[in-house]
Amino acid sequence: MPTAVKGQLAKLGAALQSFTVAQRTIAVILLAALVLGVVALVSWLGKPTYTPLFSGIDPTDASAIVELLQTDGVPYELTAGGGTILVPEANVYDERLKAAAAGLPAASSGGGYSLLDTMGVTSSEFQQNVTYKRAIEGELANTIKAMDGVKNASVQLAIPEDSVFVSEQRDPTASVFVETRAGATLDSKQVQAIVNLTSASVEGMKATDVAVTDASGTVLSAVGSGAVGGAGGDASDYESKVQASVQAMLDKMVGPGNSSVVVAADLDQSSGTKVTESFSQPESGPIALNESGTTEQYGSGANGANGTGATGVLGPDNIAVPTGTNGTTTAGTGADGGYTNESTTKNNAVDKVTESLAVPAGEVSRQTVSVALNSAAANGVNMQSVRDLVGAAAGIDAARGDTVQVAQVDFDTSAADAAAEALKAADAASASEAMWGTIRTVGIVAAIAIAAIVGLIVFARRSRRQDREDVDLGELAPQNGAQTWDATMPLSLDDAVATSRLTLPGMGEPKTELLDVDAPTPSPEFVSAERRRAEIDAMAERDPGKTAELLRGLMDDRQPA
Repeated sequence: MPTAVKGQLAKLGAALQSFTVAQRTIAVILLAALVLGVVALVSWLGKPTYTPLFSGIDPTDASAIVELLQTDGVPYELTAGGGTILVPEANVYDERLKAAAAGLPAASSGGGYSLLDTMGVTSSEFQQNVTYKRAIEGELANTIKAMDGVKNASVQLAIPEDSVFVSEQRDPTASVFVETRAGATLDSKQVQAIVNLTSASVEGMKATDVAVTDASGTVLSAVGSGAVGGAGGDASDYESKVQASVQAMLDKMVGPGNSSVVVAADLDQSSGTKVTESFSQPESGPIALNESGTTEQYGSGANGANGTGATGVLGPDNIAVPTGTNGTTTAGTGADGGYTNESTTKNNAVDKVTESLAVPAGEVSRQTVSVALNSAAANGVNMQSVRDLVGAAAGIDAARGDTVQVAQVDFDTSAADAAAEALKAADAASASEAMWGTIRTVGIVAAIAIAAIVGLIVFARRSRRQDREDVDLGELAPQNGAQTWDATMPLSLDDAVATSRLTLPGMGEPKTELLDVDAPTPSPEFVSAERRRAEIDAMAERDPGKTAELLRGLMDDRQPA
């Protein structure tokens, strides 16, 4: 080991040995915190980013995929109750390809029309029919599972066989089992979508022939009646829509929170078909489609032309009554008293319009709108204007009995004020908690920083003091071997008054100074001070830098703590 490194290690060991118990404890704590921080940072930086490999899969498929990952040695994590598998981002695509090659996940890829791919040519008609029905059921189930909120679905179809020996063919039916995700519920629109999707996938199936049940056993749609609660759901949706429109308008007029709107609507759930026929004259005028005439004549004579004769109309008791002197009849007579009747029939073309209108269920039969305005905020509001605007926004039809009621009342704001106070108190508590959390964090960091600074200062002062203690004043003798003042040499009064030789480095030959014998006898303190001064002068001549460091340390020691 190099000498410089060995010397530094020796100094470090000496410095550690000079520490007190408290200083060593602080140093160990700081070192442990530093090591833990470095280890946490390295582990966080080296941790891979996990990405979902498969989500919402069946537990059986999840088990098979986990075994595949364990075989490949790929780390993984399970979330969402084991339905989602996370793997490092770098391994996502490779593992997906391997899982697809192994036929995983099997629950999502093994049903549907893929069943027809494995059906051989030797399959019986019964097997073909059953496999085809299973394929339709699998496709429907996979489609329903793709809807929001649906976790799993199962479809069972009951399709009767076609037969020529029955007079009436029964309609096919279907039953759908739906399992929703945690916290999710299916509304009436989603249930109706499932019913329509299932009924439209099977020939001859009506929407009323589909039954839908959820995992809790609640019947969402019954056979023969359709979606349960559909009428109420439609009415609620309509009322919510109208209420939102009116409320948004009133918020602009009197301000948010100063109005309340309630809408009640009655929807007619009956449906049917309305056929209307109307006739009108063609714009180009009447056009004869056909014309026919008939002529009836009884008897003949020369007088047929002038209409004279003895015959006349029959009177009472079938007695002929003469109509005139010449025997003329109303129908016409011949020369010999014959009868003639002519008639003509014409059929003209007309415009005929036939309208067939399907009347759906859910038509509004009557609705009422009630509006309450806060009197404190609606003093200057024209009530008639508000009533007209509400009626227009809600689509009020007076002919069908719709009504609008608008009134000014005093709102009870105690609950709102209490809620506002509670919210304000919660915000204040949150702000206070955040502030004290920040103070605690800053205090901990400051305490650690102060402890570290104090430890560094103590360590530095110990190191400098150790360096100063390493200075040996007896080693101040010059390297040339000249005689110098020895601190261990005794100094007597005779020596003080005798001739003394003092050799200083860099001053050439020894210089002899004669001390005046008649001078006062120096005291021991003076002699000791002179000896120290001579030592300091000698050290300053040899190593000025070290001398300055020594003097600086002496000054620091004399400073009050």
